[in-house]
Amino acid sequence: MKEDMYKKLGLKVGLEIHQELDTHKLFCNCPSILRDDGPPIGVKRRLRPTQSELGEMDRAALAEAIKGKGFNYQVYPDTICLVELDEEPPHLVNEEALDIALEIALLLNAKPVDEAHVMRKTVIDGSNTCGFQRTILVATDGYVETEEGRARIPTICLEEDAARKMGEDAGFIDYRLDRLGIPLVEIATGPDFSDPYTPAKVALHIGQLLRATGKVRRGIGTIRQDINISIAGGARQEIKGVQELALISTVIEREVRRQIALLEIRDELKRRGAAEVEKGFIEVKEIFSNTNSRVIRDAIKAGSIVLAVRLPKFVGLVGKELQPGRRFGTELADQARAYGGVGGIFHTDELPAHGISAEEVSKLRSAIKASPQDAVVFVADIGERAEAALSAVVDRANQALLGVPEETRRALPDGNTEFMRPLPGAARMYVETDIPPIPITEDRLRRMKERLPELPEQKRSRFVRDYGLSEELARRISLSEHVELFERLVKKYRVEPTLVASTIEETLVSLRREGLAVERIQEAALDEIFQFISKGKLAKEAIPEILRQVAKGASVRVAVKELGLEVMTKAEVLKLVSGVVKSNPKLIEERGEKALKPLMGIAMARARGRADGKLVHELLKRELKRLGGAR
Repeated sequence: MKEDMYKKLGLKVGLEIHQELDTHKLFCNCPSILRDDGPPIGVKRRLRPTQSELGEMDRAALAEAIKGKGFNYQVYPDTICLVELDEEPPHLVNEEALDIALEIALLLNAKPVDEAHVMRKTVIDGSNTCGFQRTILVATDGYVETEEGRARIPTICLEEDAARKMGEDAGFIDYRLDRLGIPLVEIATGPDFSDPYTPAKVALHIGQLLRATGKVRRGIGTIRQDINISIAGGARQEIKGVQELALISTVIEREVRRQIALLEIRDELKRRGAAEVEKGFIEVKEIFSNTNSRVIRDAIKAGSIVLAVRLPKFVGLVGKELQPGRRFGTELADQARAYGGVGGIFHTDELPAHGISAEEVSKLRSAIKASPQDAVVFVADIGERAEAALSAVVDRANQALLGVPEETRRALPDGNTEFMRPLPGAARMYVETDIPPIPITEDRLRRMKERLPELPEQKRSRFVRDYGLSEELARRISLSEHVELFERLVKKYRVEPTLVASTIEETLVSLRREGLAVERIQEAALDEIFQFISKGKLAKEAIPEILRQVAKGASVRVAVKELGLEVMTKAEVLKLVSGVVKSNPKLIEERGEKALKPLMGIAMARARGRADGKLVHELLKRELKRLGGAR
């Protein structure tokens, strides 16, 4: 779809960028580390929704309560305390985390608040043991300037990360508490984007700025994007957990496609004169007593019922595609799984199939008194779950009569999305009573402004000016997590800045693509390599091969020795050059001084990283000139 078409559709997109900060937890002194060893303690809990101070109940909290899940919390007693377990009140706010959030706010041109208040945001999906997430509004009215123009940032908050979901069964969800409480900065843009492509570019720009502070956590899962999307006539959807920037555009494109399809379903139902669906469920197990469907047969054998409901005037619409590989029937199944805990549903738009015969479909339609214009949905499970599942299906079908319901949805790896819960309302926020307000003084802000880090664009200009880097290499190193290492090496040793930058940003990337464990290459190894080069003990051409061995577990000194990469003396290089010239008389005769390039290739191959390329080039050029004069 062309960009102007998205504008005609009234597309509005906003981002929420969540970045973990590199400090201890927000409301206690526990370390911000994730663990893979088996937790020795498990604590089981159940949460329930409560009214806010205004006497209102949040609809998202109610929706979670209906699911009836319990929660099993996995605990490491040496790195997790009673605060995470909600057995002790939160401690005072981590001042370092607050300073980092304020620094980020200033870099984003935002206005810090005069007094920071901790708020509670109702969350009862189990990811927070206390039933809410604590969040602090830090600044407002910010913006960033990008190549795509100015992007507004209405709010910047500091909040605690949620627990990690580790698994789920019919009764319980397993959460690990190591991530709960890690400080996050939440940066919310305005709903100002009207195409699927600009948000990803802005997210990249903000992410680069965050990394430039040197105070944020790195690695998979430490930065996440939520996307708010709507079109004219549709409804706002909050898409959670987009971790890959490359997926943002796809998620937006597919959500637009889904909302268009849902509006088409609404219009078609109106045209057909469809009315609200009633919850008239009928037991139809007898129809499938001899079925070839293994799913239904096994369910009946385990004591399940087969419950069906009629969706009047929905024929052909349940099977309508909303996103690639996902149909409206998939939306109904999402709801059935969420609220009924069933494995899935069957519907007549996809039958006969899955071992269900045309005769069984005919008997089903007859039993439920379905007309040719009606669709039938049925589920095989124990009675309580089957009823809850079909009740959710009917509720979702009735929402289809109105168009697009407001939802919180989960981003899937392919760019599609699935239902999580209804979109939260304003009733979910209320004041935290255990932590006093925090004054944000002018003196505190003044000190922070004096030590704000250099922005990536400022670094880029300086690297071009002072170090002679190309614009592209300067851009890449200015955004690199190794930018401080680059400057330290350049200042510490007499080495070419371009060599240091290209080693960090090109050689290491190339080795990673080879499948090597580049994370084994510590800063100390790079320091040692450039020390050898500055002292003339190693040729720069040897760097890739040495790093290749270091990535495999060798030390720099061992790699140099085993590979025989001690630098050649000038006399040895001259002997090498003379040998190359003598062994290629025909090439020199045919090309003259133009033979320099192929001869360089031959000489450097023979040197195997032991000779300085600049010296080889100089000696070859001199030798070719001498031979030309002799002729």
